[in-house]
Amino acid sequence: MTPGSLILLHAPNTTAASWGDLPEMLRSYGLDVIAPDVPDGTGVRYVARVSLIITATDPVVPLVLAAHGAAGPLLPAIALAQRAAHRPVGGYVFIDADLPRPAREHDHGSPEDRVPVPADWPEAPCGYLRTQVDRSASADRDQTVREARLRGWPVKEHRPPAAVAQALSELVATL
Repeated sequence: MTPGSLILLHAPNTTAASWGDLPEMLRSYGLDVIAPDVPDGTGVRYVARVSLIITATDPVVPLVLAAHGAAGPLLPAIALAQRAAHRPVGGYVFIDADLPRPAREHDHGSPEDRVPVPADWPEAPCGYLRTQVDRSASADRDQTVREARLRGWPVKEHRPPAAVAQALSELVATL
């Protein structure tokens, strides 16, 4: 697919600077890239702030939402906010990210950090990009990649020295 805008969502409690030069590299591939900066806030607060920033940038649709780390479980709520604003989501990419899971009563964390997964999610294609090279510390990520494959999602594993931007743009094209 060709996205209108690619929205890069950093993990909560980090900043957009964590993307490094990835946004610029993706722009050099001709993609319209938006990297909201939400340095504080988790859960619902993160979703609200990201949604306001996306609105302010007047993105081109369809959107592709790409999340890193702990932003992954927030993608369904962010997508719901975008659809409510009449901005269709054309795809999702998880970049070394956790996957959304239905909330359970025994989940830990404060209520404002828990974000429900809408029943109709995902309503657009999903893909998974693994960029972590250190396999010894990534047993959980192996399980997440396995789960993405079981869901039938395309999975791309970044192999240096190729640019992460190249791997991401190739994955977005397959959605």
